[in-house]
Amino acid sequence: MNSDSRRAFSFLIIAALVAALGPFTRFIAPEVGIHLGTITESVLYGLAILGAAFLLSWTTEAAEVDISKGLAVAVLAFIAVLPEYAVDASITWRAAKDPEIISLAVANMTGANRILIGLAWPMIFFIFWRSFRNKKNSTDITATSVSHQARVLKMPRSTSVELILLLSAVLYSFILPLKGGINIIDTAILFSIFGIYLYLIGRQASESPDLTGPALLIGTLSTNKRRLSLGLLFLFSAGIVFTAADPFAQGLEHTGEELGIDKFLLLQFVAPLASESPEFLVAGILAFRGRASLAMAALISSKLNQWTLLLGSLPLVFSASSGEVATLPLQDRQQLEVFLTAAQGLFAVVLLMNLKLDLKASLSLIFLFLIQAVLPSNEIRLAIGIIYLLLTFGLVYSRRNAIKLRLKDFWQEFRTPNSTSKADELS
Repeated sequence: MNSDSRRAFSFLIIAALVAALGPFTRFIAPEVGIHLGTITESVLYGLAILGAAFLLSWTTEAAEVDISKGLAVAVLAFIAVLPEYAVDASITWRAAKDPEIISLAVANMTGANRILIGLAWPMIFFIFWRSFRNKKNSTDITATSVSHQARVLKMPRSTSVELILLLSAVLYSFILPLKGGINIIDTAILFSIFGIYLYLIGRQASESPDLTGPALLIGTLSTNKRRLSLGLLFLFSAGIVFTAADPFAQGLEHTGEELGIDKFLLLQFVAPLASESPEFLVAGILAFRGRASLAMAALISSKLNQWTLLLGSLPLVFSASSGEVATLPLQDRQQLEVFLTAAQGLFAVVLLMNLKLDLKASLSLIFLFLIQAVLPSNEIRLAIGIIYLLLTFGLVYSRRNAIKLRLKDFWQEFRTPNSTSKADELS
């Protein structure tokens, strides 16, 4: 083992040990009589999630040797969104037995979705933008060239699959507030959209990625050892995320309650900041290491995951807890929250139809998100939802040719696997 391999192996061990702080704090420390306190425990859970995020970023890159980039990203997104499933399933299960909690059933899910678009997507652009600023200061690339490149984060044409399916899910979700509930039929439709996504990305061919560090160490192992290592690392990382995220979220919730924050807003924004942290960290690490387009692909996949599997799973959990097939009701406040989240999602998807994210688009996502987060009155949120729709109508006209191209790309991918990936290579 050469020096580079030893260094990469050391990084893997350090990340695994840091990640192991999660199960140690949750299971071992109480058994041996160690009481750390809420703040210290929250810090350790946060560090565990950070360690798992590094492991996930390395294994995702290395997995591209054996499976398509899209499928690797989908696995990454699913693991990173596991905390959301745990939190929302817990709330929805209790809501079936306690009518007072029903109003909270979609609070965490809608908040997490809006945070993902309003904060995480722009975060990737700003990390990307900062990396080009650093390149400008440290290389002999002309300032004009770097300045032009740094203005736009471009995504591959293969992203058309995620965008069109996400558009389908978002458009369908506008029906839910009008019906006043989410039922098993909605579950079937939303699950079908995600099933199509898995089918399409599963047909894509694997590539020969440009690996470095721990990802290179894993990717150059023999086939059997590599696949075994990837499987174990994914399972280990998923276990850490699932173990640490819920108590980390609860620690933040307790702090919020002590500060007198409204419980609905607490579940909608404070808890999701904790449960979304694995996604933020994994995507941020990928972007910081120069793979901003892969980071955006992971976040778009996470959004599709949450707005199909997660949203569709709520009626299943509610029915299981109720002991019968039941519709999860959407009350007045929840109807508004689902409408606002769908309106934001529609605006964001149409915004990306040209496969570009720039400073103006990133600032618009942050600005509109912060207004409805800082001023959480029903009137303000309804107004912001309407603004999202009005802006979307304008974008549909200006992006009409791009939308046609995304639909064409999607249809070509449906008919001919890897067509958009090959187009990416030629462009």
